[in-house]
Amino acid sequence: MGAYLSQPITEKESTDGEDARFKYGTTAMQGWRTNMEDAHATVLGMDHNTAFFGVYDGHGGKEVAIYVSRHLHEVFARSDQYKSNVSQALIDSFLAMDVNMIDISGKDELQELAGNGGDRDGGGGGGGGGGGGGLSSKMRQALLARARANGDDVGDIGDDDEGAQHWDGPQAGTTCVVAVVRDDVLTVANAGDSRAVLCRRGKAVALSRDHKPMDDDERARIVKAGGFVQEGRVNGSLALSRAIGDLEYKRSKELSARDQIVTAYPEIHSEKISAGDEFVVIACDGIWDVLTSQQCVDFIRARLRHDEPLSKICESLADECMAPDTKGSGIGCDNMSVVIVLLKELAWEEGPDGGKRLRERDLGALGAL
Repeated sequence: MGAYLSQPITEKESTDGEDARFKYGTTAMQGWRTNMEDAHATVLGMDHNTAFFGVYDGHGGKEVAIYVSRHLHEVFARSDQYKSNVSQALIDSFLAMDVNMIDISGKDELQELAGNGGDRDGGGGGGGGGGGGGLSSKMRQALLARARANGDDVGDIGDDDEGAQHWDGPQAGTTCVVAVVRDDVLTVANAGDSRAVLCRRGKAVALSRDHKPMDDDERARIVKAGGFVQEGRVNGSLALSRAIGDLEYKRSKELSARDQIVTAYPEIHSEKISAGDEFVVIACDGIWDVLTSQQCVDFIRARLRHDEPLSKICESLADECMAPDTKGSGIGCDNMSVVIVLLKELAWEEGPDGGKRLRERDLGALGAL
């Protein structure tokens, strides 16, 4: 459940951004939790036809969520599959995060983040690297990724730095849900219980599945890998079954990265977007524990009618989901992070006053809200 403050921190870090195809708003609020462990990333111009949006909900520390928010989109853009196969490039990038964090340069950056705080928002795709470390060659990273994916021993690959031999990677972890739009295809990769939802003419369309240890397929993998599920938690501790980081659950040298007790291997969901697809909302479980996907879509859509800035809608959503106190089950006491992305070309048109509005055919559905 986590430790709570006597009073919530309701100050928010919010941003807005826009280009010809998309308009987004974000917010992040610490709430009742003693630490802020969420991060997010928004990258409008990865290339001429690709945009990237992600939310990362950390646990056991903030460092992995921040690290992933800084680097996942960069690794994705450098992937061999980036131009030809978005889904495979995302899978490779998720798995590469675990590998890269074991590297000495990953160690330096993660330890700095854990000790000095860092920037809690992944921001608009700003680079940043771990600096230093002679082991960070592209060749070594490729070898590590290949070995890890195959379940091979990675201990002898380039360990020419004594410090690397004593670093097993971070014990913290993060969920990771990413939405990539390329041309007219929306691809979502998800590991964990953060969630992405598409609003299609007012209806919530699930773009991801929450990964919980009690799911039949997740439990089967956990048990087969030598773990167990107790009180809905992996080994009685972790409340989700897929995550980046949490390397204590990924130590088997006989198993591939996909088959570990906890895996970073994402589920992929693709949708061809078309007229009537209005916006995507991506958020951590602090939102989804309180609202259903449809309730969240309804909340956002009602406020779009009044042309509120998207960041303000995100802020209102976080406030709506925050509990008034910590006396209950803990629902509404989590960190809150939200990214809303309008699909401008598909759902919106210019109104008589020069502002943007939903196309006329979609206004009827709004009348009931």
